[in-house]
Amino acid sequence: MGALRVVLTIVFVLICVAISVIVLMQEGKSGGLGALSGSNDTYWSRNKGRSLEGKLGKATAILGALFMVLALVLDLNIF
Repeated sequence: MGALRVVLTIVFVLICVAISVIVLMQEGKSGGLGALSGSNDTYWSRNKGRSLEGKLGKATAILGALFMVLALVLDLNIF
C-alpha cells in the first residue's frame, strides 16, 4: 500500500505544477475600457470556448477538481 501512496503523491505534485503553469499562461480577465462602452461582444469573446484561452480555462477546472480529489484521498490515510 505504501507504493500506491508514493504514486498518488507524485501524480499530486505533477498536477500542482501543471495547474501553476496553466494559470500563468492565461490572460487577465479585465475588460479594459471596452467594458465601459459595451463593446465587449466581439467575435473573439463569443468564440472564446474554442480558442486556446477557453481550453486553458477548461484544463484549469479539470486539474483543479483532480487536485481536490487527490488531496482528500491522500488525507484519508488509508494507504
